[in-house]
Amino acid sequence: MGEALKVLVREPAGEAQGALVLFHGRGADEHDLVPLLDALDPERRLLGITPRGPLSLPPGGAHWYALHEIGFPDPATFTATYAAVTSWLDGLDLPWERTILGGFSQGAVMTYALALGAGRPRPTGLIALSGFMPTVPGFELDLTQPLPRAAVGHGTYDPVIEVEWGRRAKASLDEAGVDLTYRESPLPHAIDPRFVGELRTWIAETLGAAVA
Repeated sequence: MGEALKVLVREPAGEAQGALVLFHGRGADEHDLVPLLDALDPERRLLGITPRGPLSLPPGGAHWYALHEIGFPDPATFTATYAAVTSWLDGLDLPWERTILGGFSQGAVMTYALALGAGRPRPTGLIALSGFMPTVPGFELDLTQPLPRAAVGHGTYDPVIEVEWGRRAKASLDEAGVDLTYRESPLPHAIDPRFVGELRTWIAETLGAAVA
């Protein structure tokens, strides 16, 4: 597993009831969201996977794309990463109807792209924390039904990716008829632990709905 990308794999406690793939933020690595993986799925019911972004860029750490302007990933690096990650995901042979993709910051951007990209298989759910829906020449999001359930969280005091980007994503998802849970928190560029607690229930409900 993970020939194209460096990954950490957290095996389930028993037979996997699904999969949870989390994408880290800019300058972090595959270790960064392991605590979030454990917080979201403390009973280890799911196969957990945290890949590392394929790019090494200033100021250090791993990246999914080069950052030039918020909302608009660098086309060359985004396109290359998107191709590499979709190839890697498809090679895992995950049960998409029982898979949730999630991420923070740049990882949330990649989550939107991978879960909603035109021509991509749909996971059953997506979690986007402190990110934005990407606009990239040659890349399109497909917001036609059927669409996965979505959970979006953003800090109202975020100085890195302003909360307006979360609100724009909410408006697009609402217009598309997505089953959306949206939360704003009085935080900077960070993950709200209170929302994480809510997401534990959301994940169970999302997978339960997929079974039904």
